[in-house]
Amino acid sequence: MNNIATPKNDLPAQDFLALGLREVAYVKPIAVGDGEGSRLVFAIHTANGAAVGAAETQEQAFAAIRENGLEPVHLH
Repeated sequence: MNNIATPKNDLPAQDFLALGLREVAYVKPIAVGDGEGSRLVFAIHTANGAAVGAAETQEQAFAAIRENGLEPVHLH
């Protein structure tokens, strides 16, 4: 007997996009600048992908997210 769940496709796209919208925010390291002058910052995005901020360190990004009642998730 196979115990692997089969995903259902009956969730409307709009509902799928809203999953986690009020629960999580994502942190993604990005390079800012060109060449020698570039530096790494940590972009903060809502669950629907909207950029809402950036921080100098991952720890600062996570703290800002938690201060706003959300759970941080790291993207790479």
